[in-house]
Amino acid sequence: MYIGQAAHLSGTTIKSIRHYEAIGLLPAPQRQGRYRLYDQQSVEQLLFIKCAQQLGFKLRELQQVFATHQGQGFPWDLAQAAVAAKRHELNLQISALQQLQARLGSFEADLQQAREECPLGSL
Repeated sequence: MYIGQAAHLSGTTIKSIRHYEAIGLLPAPQRQGRYRLYDQQSVEQLLFIKCAQQLGFKLRELQQVFATHQGQGFPWDLAQAAVAAKRHELNLQISALQQLQARLGSFEADLQQAREECPLGSL
């Protein structure tokens, strides 16, 4: 299939596909004359890239997944490891945000107590 159809089936743009090829996320396609030809595997890889980006993956992170597997099939093990690492990173961020929320709650309570104890608070 041509690039337009691959873009349509994957829900991405022609410009994005060309960019992914340029940075090594997508292997260089077969060519028929000056036209790029894509297969179903390319569409599936594009769908993975789009989904991963929506889940917070940066293109740089995805490059690491696909760097050693160009044209050798989908790197399931590396993708699974990347998802596990992203989940761990997210859990750390959630924990840090929960700690920050608790600290803000304490700070708010301290401010309220200081306001109630301060003689200037009634002005």
